Amino acid sequence: MANVIKLRKGLTVNLKGHAAETKLPLKPAEEFALVPDDFVGVTPKVVVREGDTVKAGDALFVNKNCPDVRFASPVSGTVTAVVRGERRKVLCVKVKADKEQVFTDFGKHFVSSLSAEDVKQELLEAGLFGYINQLPYAVSTTPDTTPKAIFVSALRDMPLSGDFEVELKGNEQDFQTGLSALAKIAKVYLGIGSMQSSEALVKANDVEVTVFDGPCPAGNVGVQVNHLDPVNKGEVVWTVDPTAVIFFGRLFNTGKVNLLRTVAVAGSEVKQPAYVDALVGTPISAIVGGNIDDAKKVRLINGNPLTGRPCTADDFLGAHTSEVTAIPEGDDADEFAGWIMPRFKQFSVSRSYFSWLFGKNKQYTIDARVKGGERKMIMSGEYDKVLPMDIYGEYLIKAIIAGDIDKQEQLGIYEVSPEDFALAEFVDSSKLELQKIVREGLDILRKENA
Repeated sequence: MANVIKLRKGLTVNLKGHAAETKLPLKPAEEFALVPDDFVGVTPKVVVREGDTVKAGDALFVNKNCPDVRFASPVSGTVTAVVRGERRKVLCVKVKADKEQVFTDFGKHFVSSLSAEDVKQELLEAGLFGYINQLPYAVSTTPDTTPKAIFVSALRDMPLSGDFEVELKGNEQDFQTGLSALAKIAKVYLGIGSMQSSEALVKANDVEVTVFDGPCPAGNVGVQVNHLDPVNKGEVVWTVDPTAVIFFGRLFNTGKVNLLRTVAVAGSEVKQPAYVDALVGTPISAIVGGNIDDAKKVRLINGNPLTGRPCTADDFLGAHTSEVTAIPEGDDADEFAGWIMPRFKQFSVSRSYFSWLFGKNKQYTIDARVKGGERKMIMSGEYDKVLPMDIYGEYLIKAIIAGDIDKQEQLGIYEVSPEDFALAEFVDSSKLELQKIVREGLDILRKENA
């Protein structure tokens, strides 16, 4: 029987527009793109030129600091552009897809006969190794790291997140193969939710299954690491998105790189919230086209409203994105009497509005406004109420702002990633960009320890 960990701290933000368990046909797309920024910590070196022909699985760019880590093209076709920004930063590599897709054949493998080094080598050659992240620093890892454990969280509980069990249907065998492959490298912890019942999760082989029972962010892999095997200085754990586990399993079972994933199209501004099957790098316009009212001012998000990044229809589906969401922009809102109104339809953590009288099941429409400017940081304990980790969140944030590396280490910065502070940022009365602060702190610490 799976171990159960009950969490009391956290906050469930119930937003309108959850994706129904149905799939919509995807609008055809001609051009796809791989975005280096999806792989945090990677400095890309492009290995193709405009006009080159590539197969699905061929490398488009590599990690400049570790050239063995390649990043595979999601489609076969012709490289149409290497888009660069300021200081020639690589923004994306675009590929015009062939009508008939051609895959690089890496050969089928029985995982049971492979060693840990064999698994690493296969993932490196196929351009999938970069989908593995690590703690500390919350960056894409490299093959020279030796993890003491590998963590996979199949529980997605951020607002409007896609349900992994929907994606898992039909992919059970590939998921198990991916888990078994990772188990060759280190002990694998699989975190699931108390309401998840798929046998591929509950009865997964070669892993230690743990049920996390509690409100968001129980599904955050950082929270699960903190409760099962905390990271101390000098230690490394790997974290893998469950969809990437499916990618790994497909590679070993078919010998091909297939980056097709099931994505939730959700949010109050979506006409028909549902799921679509889309490749990594699919244009956002193809995913949401016709499903959003163009007459309204809408904030499109590549991800969920708390941890995703704002995007436009011209952007591309992220490598780790399990949902595309749409919420009101809010800059055209005209409220009579402003904050003094009772506000029966708006969400409040502190019960400042009367909406709390309608219970926890009420669904809210939240727009993209911050509703207030940045203020001085007050030690109120509000972070700790939504952060189910054995760290002092407010003191850690202050240490990062002050640049006190010793204090950061003492307060557990090696255990956290920016997404762990997403809810704290949501409830923060000081309106600080906590995820950005944590990311900058981790980047500085990484350079200092290099």
